[in-house]
Amino acid sequence: MMGYLGRNSLIGGMALALVAAFNGHAANAAGDVIELKMAHYLPTANGMHEDFMEPWARELEKRTNGKVKVTIYPGGTQLGNIAKLYDEVRSGVVDIAHGLRGVPNGRFKKTSIIELPFMSSSADAASRTLWALYPQYLKDEYPGVKMLALHAHNGGLLHTGSKPIQTMDDLKGLRIRFPSGPIKALLEEWGATPQGLPPGKVYESVQKGVIDGSLLPWDPINSFKLSEVMNYHTDVGGVYTVSFWFAMNERKYNSLPADVRKAIDDISGDNLIGKFGGWWNRWDKLGKDLAVAKGDPITVLDKQEQAKWEKAAEPVIDEWLSKLEDDGVDNAREIYKAMKDKVAEYEG
Repeated sequence: MMGYLGRNSLIGGMALALVAAFNGHAANAAGDVIELKMAHYLPTANGMHEDFMEPWARELEKRTNGKVKVTIYPGGTQLGNIAKLYDEVRSGVVDIAHGLRGVPNGRFKKTSIIELPFMSSSADAASRTLWALYPQYLKDEYPGVKMLALHAHNGGLLHTGSKPIQTMDDLKGLRIRFPSGPIKALLEEWGATPQGLPPGKVYESVQKGVIDGSLLPWDPINSFKLSEVMNYHTDVGGVYTVSFWFAMNERKYNSLPADVRKAIDDISGDNLIGKFGGWWNRWDKLGKDLAVAKGDPITVLDKQEQAKWEKAAEPVIDEWLSKLEDDGVDNAREIYKAMKDKVAEYEG
């Protein structure tokens, strides 16, 4: 009997020692700095890095009193590959990432509906629409992550190097860079020859005569120095937007202390979405100001011409929604209508 009690006492003592050791380790760990990796695909001399991601990271550090440290890996670093960002954040290679919806192609099909022609001319309305519809329609497209924001840029324009575009006929045969699948189809409908290029390749391609122009918002005229090669600009009434996601690894988020999770929530989601409109307006103004200072002609289509361009987009939109339905997005038209209604509500 005594031997049995002795063995139990020994085992109990060892257990208490292990618990104490674990608690001591946990106490030490609680005092350690939580290091988070954030990755994105842009250069650091870009508005989204300077005004959005860098300040967001530093604000998180500030709100946690230094408990959290965020290291940013921008474009050009090993972790800043645009095509790998979602896989990196989902798998936990990085903790937080910001990426472009359409890269790689074929993902986030429901979200892509915001990028259909003439959906929105406003970054504010498009971003608020994406966020409002995320819980009901879009959330299942992003497994494994805690979504911090969805957003979009202001309506894009036609920028050309050597020929002004004043009517649809002026586009015939021109090689124009497109940002997404629906806009590629739209350019074909307009009579242009679509060219697939990332924004960073546009400058050299226009300079060398490989392409005649590009669909882009005003911002890259400044941030990618395109004012040096683009000489004509045509406002086609918010012909397209492109969308972005900003997300955190879900397991990592759930593992954080409650106060850190609260700090993240307090600078994300509803508290972040309302800032994108003002940011994009500022970034776009820098590009447009360069064109104005240079004396570039800026064409705004009259109502009759605008209606002609929009009419040509109708079969493109219908065909794209049918394609999404064939790809398994059974409620593509419901999402399209919900987005149109929300955009109208926010723009109104």
